[in-house]
Amino acid sequence: MRCRWKDVIVPKPYPKEFRDDVVAVPRRRQAGVTVKQIAQDFGVSESCLQNWLRQADVEEGHRPGVTATESAELRDARRRIRLLEQENEAAACGGVSVAGEPAGKMMYPLVRELAEDGIPVSVTCRVLKIARQPFYRWLRSPVTDREWEQAQLTNAIFDAHGDDPEFGYRLMADEVREVGIVVSNRTVWARCSENRIWSVFGKKRNGKAGKPGPPVFDDHVQRDFTADEPNQLWLVDITEHRTSEGKLYLCAIKDVFSNRIVGYAIDSRMKASLAVRALEHAVARRGNVAGCIVHSDRGSQFRSRKFALALRRHDTVGSMGRVGAAGDNAAMESFFS
Repeated sequence: MRCRWKDVIVPKPYPKEFRDDVVAVPRRRQAGVTVKQIAQDFGVSESCLQNWLRQADVEEGHRPGVTATESAELRDARRRIRLLEQENEAAACGGVSVAGEPAGKMMYPLVRELAEDGIPVSVTCRVLKIARQPFYRWLRSPVTDREWEQAQLTNAIFDAHGDDPEFGYRLMADEVREVGIVVSNRTVWARCSENRIWSVFGKKRNGKAGKPGPPVFDDHVQRDFTADEPNQLWLVDITEHRTSEGKLYLCAIKDVFSNRIVGYAIDSRMKASLAVRALEHAVARRGNVAGCIVHSDRGSQFRSRKFALALRRHDTVGSMGRVGAAGDNAAMESFFS
């Protein structure tokens, strides 16, 4: 049967007056009276009475040893030393973790870790100058509903920015709302500002203008725009048309073998999803296109994660030309011209 601590009864220590009275009896005992008999008369064990007698001799200076006062002082000194060690450890961990940042909610995980290592919460909170009540509230619920919603929003913004680094916060807000998160443009701007998520065209640069990013795929065409069979080489590009209702963007995919447009998509915004929808349209019309090379320029739509995933999903091979070399995709540029 397991014993629970709350069921264990710890005897109370004997009062000092009682111990002094018991110790005085064996010192004045008559011949023939043993310590064991005296201990039985007072209801204590013989070993306990012997300990009291030795301690009394130490207190009176008749025997070397540590007195009760000195023992209390030693315990107090050890307790203070341990407290200083805990405070120093908490201060060191706090200084390393925050690196100059103000103490606050970000320190709560540190308080919990130090508590697991044996440093009391009160000591750590006092050293880091934070209140204990908010820490215990955080301990019951480390992540609030609002924080969870903001984390999901930030992840969605990161995904939208990864799909098209040219997006500003308004376009990213549209992308976030498309995945089902209800949010205003202003809130998206605030999250972008906090996490330093900027459009590649959003910051003024010194010297030469910004160039398109590095290619996601190698150039597998090398300006050789020929094919021996259908679905061997596709060319893709996006063009802009001005209408009375605003700009219209067309993404078209051409099969080099037949010079026919095998897929296209139209949208009022030049997003990565435009290129993906054009690719899906071409695959739906042609069927099995595994191994087909899809060649494009270095536009952000074709370097996006969405487009790369779509290429892998259909077992096609991505290809990209060089920066500023229109001839690397001349066969598709001639179609738009």
